[in-house]
Amino acid sequence: MPLPAAPASKKKIPWVKLAIVLGVLAIGGILVARGVDVRGLFNRAMDAIRARGPVAFFTAMAVLPGVGFPVLAFGLTAGPAFGEELGMPTVVGLVLLAVTFNFILTYALARRALRPVLEKLMRHFGYDLPQVEAGDATDLVVILRLTPGIPFFVQNYLAGLAEIDFRKYLLLSCLLVWPTHAATAFFGAAIMQGKGRVAVMAAMGLVAIGAIAHLVRKHYARKQKPPA
Repeated sequence: MPLPAAPASKKKIPWVKLAIVLGVLAIGGILVARGVDVRGLFNRAMDAIRARGPVAFFTAMAVLPGVGFPVLAFGLTAGPAFGEELGMPTVVGLVLLAVTFNFILTYALARRALRPVLEKLMRHFGYDLPQVEAGDATDLVVILRLTPGIPFFVQNYLAGLAEIDFRKYLLLSCLLVWPTHAATAFFGAAIMQGKGRVAVMAAMGLVAIGAIAHLVRKHYARKQKPPA
Protein backbone atom coordinates (compact mmCIF):
# COMPACT_ATOMS: atom_id res chain seq x y z
CA MET A 1 0.00 0.00 0.00
CA PRO A 2 1.70 3.25 -1.06
CA LEU A 3 1.47 5.73 1.79
CA PRO A 4 1.40 9.52 1.57
CA ALA A 5 4.87 10.97 1.73
CA ALA A 6 6.47 14.26 0.96
CA PRO A 7 9.50 14.24 -1.32
CA ALA A 8 12.85 15.55 -0.14
CA SER A 9 12.20 18.96 -1.66
CA LYS A 10 9.10 19.35 0.52
CA LYS A 11 10.67 18.31 3.82
CA LYS A 12 11.60 21.88 4.59
CA ILE A 13 8.03 22.46 5.80
CA PRO A 14 8.80 21.49 9.46
CA TRP A 15 11.55 24.14 9.49
CA VAL A 16 9.02 26.71 8.41
CA LYS A 17 6.71 25.66 11.24
CA LEU A 18 9.62 25.81 13.70
CA ALA A 19 10.52 29.31 12.48
CA ILE A 20 6.91 30.43 13.01
CA VAL A 21 6.85 29.04 16.55
CA LEU A 22 10.19 30.66 17.39
CA GLY A 23 8.99 33.94 15.88
CA VAL A 24 5.84 33.90 18.02
CA LEU A 25 7.89 33.15 21.13
CA ALA A 26 10.33 35.94 20.27
CA ILE A 27 7.51 38.44 19.82
CA GLY A 28 6.01 37.35 23.14
CA GLY A 29 9.38 37.77 24.84
CA ILE A 30 9.82 41.26 23.40
CA LEU A 31 6.34 42.30 24.55
CA VAL A 32 7.00 41.02 28.07
CA ALA A 33 10.40 42.73 28.19
CA ARG A 34 8.79 46.04 27.23
CA GLY A 35 6.22 45.73 29.98
CA VAL A 36 3.26 44.98 27.73
CA ASP A 37 0.38 43.34 29.58
CA VAL A 38 0.32 40.12 27.56
CA ARG A 39 -2.25 38.52 29.84
CA GLY A 40 -4.44 41.60 29.45
CA LEU A 41 -4.20 41.30 25.67
CA PHE A 42 -5.18 37.65 25.89
CA ASN A 43 -8.11 38.45 28.15
CA ARG A 44 -9.35 41.07 25.70
CA ALA A 45 -9.07 38.53 22.89
CA MET A 46 -11.11 36.06 24.98
CA ASP A 47 -13.72 38.77 25.61
CA ALA A 48 -13.98 39.37 21.86
CA ILE A 49 -14.48 35.65 21.25
CA ARG A 50 -17.10 35.41 24.01
CA ALA A 51 -18.94 38.39 22.53
CA ARG A 52 -19.50 36.42 19.33
CA GLY A 53 -20.84 33.50 21.32
CA PRO A 54 -20.22 29.75 21.41
CA VAL A 55 -22.34 29.06 18.33
CA ALA A 56 -20.09 31.20 16.11
CA PHE A 57 -16.93 29.83 17.74
CA PHE A 58 -17.73 26.14 17.42
CA THR A 59 -19.19 26.61 13.94
CA ALA A 60 -15.88 28.17 12.90
CA MET A 61 -14.04 25.27 14.56
CA ALA A 62 -16.13 22.82 12.56
CA VAL A 63 -15.40 24.52 9.22
CA LEU A 64 -12.16 26.55 9.17
CA PRO A 65 -9.71 23.66 9.78
CA GLY A 66 -10.89 22.38 6.40
CA VAL A 67 -9.05 25.28 4.75
CA GLY A 68 -5.91 24.92 6.85
CA PHE A 69 -6.72 26.97 9.96
CA PRO A 70 -4.91 25.29 12.88
CA VAL A 71 -7.41 23.27 14.86
CA LEU A 72 -5.09 23.43 17.88
CA ALA A 73 -5.79 27.16 18.21
CA PHE A 74 -9.48 26.42 18.70
CA GLY A 75 -8.78 23.62 21.16
CA LEU A 76 -6.58 25.78 23.36
CA THR A 77 -8.97 28.74 23.45
CA ALA A 78 -12.30 26.90 23.80
CA GLY A 79 -11.88 26.28 27.52
CA PRO A 80 -10.68 29.78 28.51
CA ALA A 81 -13.43 31.37 26.39
CA PHE A 82 -16.44 29.27 27.36
CA GLY A 83 -15.44 26.96 30.23
CA GLU A 84 -17.05 29.11 32.94
CA GLU A 85 -20.19 29.82 30.91
CA LEU A 86 -20.90 26.31 29.63
CA GLY A 87 -18.85 24.07 31.92
CA MET A 88 -15.83 22.10 30.76
CA PRO A 89 -17.69 18.82 30.04
CA THR A 90 -19.95 20.72 27.61
CA VAL A 91 -17.00 22.57 26.07
CA VAL A 92 -15.10 19.34 25.52
CA GLY A 93 -18.19 17.74 23.99
CA LEU A 94 -18.60 20.66 21.60
CA VAL A 95 -14.90 20.53 20.68
CA LEU A 96 -15.22 16.85 19.80
CA LEU A 97 -18.46 17.48 17.90
CA ALA A 98 -16.81 20.25 15.85
CA VAL A 99 -13.79 18.07 15.07
CA THR A 100 -16.05 15.20 14.04
CA PHE A 101 -18.07 17.46 11.75
CA ASN A 102 -14.82 18.55 10.13
CA PHE A 103 -13.91 14.89 9.57
CA ILE A 104 -17.18 14.43 7.71
CA LEU A 105 -17.03 17.71 5.77
CA THR A 106 -13.48 17.30 4.47
CA TYR A 107 -14.01 13.63 3.62
CA ALA A 108 -17.09 14.53 1.57
CA LEU A 109 -15.25 17.33 -0.24
CA ALA A 110 -12.32 15.05 -1.08
CA ARG A 111 -14.47 12.10 -2.07
CA ARG A 112 -16.92 14.02 -4.27
CA ALA A 113 -17.24 17.76 -4.66
CA LEU A 114 -13.64 19.00 -4.89
CA ARG A 115 -11.79 15.82 -5.80
CA PRO A 116 -9.93 17.08 -8.95
CA VAL A 117 -8.90 20.33 -7.24
CA LEU A 118 -7.73 18.58 -4.07
CA GLU A 119 -5.76 15.98 -6.01
CA LYS A 120 -3.76 18.78 -7.64
CA LEU A 121 -3.37 20.60 -4.33
CA MET A 122 -2.06 17.54 -2.48
CA ARG A 123 0.44 16.81 -5.24
CA HIS A 124 1.51 20.46 -5.23
CA PHE A 125 2.40 20.15 -1.55
CA GLY A 126 4.31 16.94 -2.20
CA TYR A 127 1.88 14.31 -0.91
CA ASP A 128 1.49 11.10 -2.86
CA LEU A 129 -2.12 10.02 -3.24
CA PRO A 130 -2.46 6.61 -1.55
CA GLN A 131 -3.91 3.67 -3.42
CA VAL A 132 -5.58 1.57 -0.76
CA GLU A 133 -6.95 -1.94 -0.83
CA ALA A 134 -9.82 -2.78 1.51
CA GLY A 135 -7.56 -4.64 3.94
CA ASP A 136 -5.12 -1.74 4.18
CA ALA A 137 -7.63 0.97 5.10
CA THR A 138 -7.08 0.64 8.85
CA ASP A 139 -3.31 0.88 8.45
CA LEU A 140 -3.58 4.02 6.35
CA VAL A 141 -5.92 5.85 8.73
CA VAL A 142 -3.75 4.96 11.73
CA ILE A 143 -0.55 6.11 10.04
CA LEU A 144 -2.15 9.32 8.75
CA ARG A 145 -3.52 10.22 12.18
CA LEU A 146 -0.40 9.35 14.16
CA THR A 147 2.42 10.53 11.89
CA PRO A 148 3.82 13.87 13.09
CA GLY A 149 4.02 16.68 10.58
CA ILE A 150 0.99 15.84 8.44
CA PRO A 151 -1.45 18.77 8.87
CA PHE A 152 -4.92 17.95 10.18
CA PHE A 153 -6.73 18.99 7.00
CA VAL A 154 -4.27 17.03 4.83
CA GLN A 155 -4.97 13.88 6.85
CA ASN A 156 -8.69 14.28 6.20
CA TYR A 157 -8.36 15.03 2.50
CA LEU A 158 -5.93 12.17 1.85
CA ALA A 159 -8.32 9.73 3.53
CA GLY A 160 -11.16 10.96 1.33
CA LEU A 161 -9.05 10.87 -1.82
CA ALA A 162 -8.03 7.29 -0.99
CA GLU A 163 -11.76 6.41 -0.88
CA ILE A 164 -11.49 4.65 2.47
CA ASP A 165 -14.75 3.20 3.74
CA PHE A 166 -16.48 6.11 5.48
CA ARG A 167 -17.59 4.23 8.58
CA LYS A 168 -14.11 2.84 9.20
CA TYR A 169 -12.53 6.24 8.54
CA LEU A 170 -14.85 8.05 10.94
CA LEU A 171 -14.64 5.48 13.73
CA LEU A 172 -10.84 5.25 13.66
CA SER A 173 -10.44 9.02 13.33
CA CYS A 174 -12.58 9.62 16.41
CA LEU A 175 -10.80 6.96 18.46
CA LEU A 176 -7.36 8.29 17.51
CA VAL A 177 -7.98 12.05 17.60
CA TRP A 178 -10.59 12.67 20.28
CA PRO A 179 -8.29 12.01 23.29
CA THR A 180 -5.76 14.62 22.12
CA HIS A 181 -8.38 17.31 21.57
CA ALA A 182 -10.09 16.62 24.89
CA ALA A 183 -6.79 16.86 26.78
CA THR A 184 -5.85 20.01 24.85
CA ALA A 185 -9.12 21.71 25.83
CA PHE A 186 -8.60 20.89 29.50
CA PHE A 187 -4.96 22.02 29.31
CA GLY A 188 -5.80 25.40 27.75
CA ALA A 189 -8.51 26.11 30.31
CA ALA A 190 -6.37 25.05 33.28
CA ILE A 191 -3.39 27.17 32.21
CA MET A 192 -5.44 30.35 31.81
CA GLN A 193 -7.43 29.76 35.01
CA GLY A 194 -4.33 29.05 37.06
CA LYS A 195 -5.34 25.49 37.91
CA GLY A 196 -1.89 23.99 38.17
CA ARG A 197 -2.91 20.46 39.14
CA VAL A 198 -5.40 20.15 36.26
CA ALA A 199 -2.84 21.61 33.84
CA VAL A 200 -0.21 19.08 34.95
CA MET A 201 -2.69 16.20 34.64
CA ALA A 202 -3.75 17.35 31.18
CA ALA A 203 -0.11 17.75 30.12
CA MET A 204 0.68 14.27 31.42
CA GLY A 205 -2.30 12.99 29.45
CA LEU A 206 -0.96 14.59 26.28
CA VAL A 207 2.47 13.06 26.90
CA ALA A 208 0.92 9.63 27.47
CA ILE A 209 -1.18 9.95 24.31
CA GLY A 210 1.95 10.93 22.37
CA ALA A 211 3.89 7.95 23.73
CA ILE A 212 1.09 5.52 22.87
CA ALA A 213 0.77 7.06 19.41
CA HIS A 214 4.50 6.61 18.85
CA LEU A 215 4.34 2.91 19.76
CA VAL A 216 1.27 2.30 17.61
CA ARG A 217 2.83 4.17 14.68
CA LYS A 218 6.02 2.10 14.92
CA HIS A 219 3.95 -1.09 14.95
CA TYR A 220 2.05 -0.13 11.80
CA ALA A 221 5.19 1.18 10.10
CA ARG A 222 6.88 -2.18 10.61
CA LYS A 223 3.88 -3.87 9.00
CA GLN A 224 4.48 -1.79 5.86
CA LYS A 225 8.10 -2.93 5.44
CA PRO A 226 8.53 -5.78 2.96
CA PRO A 227 10.08 -8.93 4.44
CA ALA A 228 13.81 -9.36 3.89
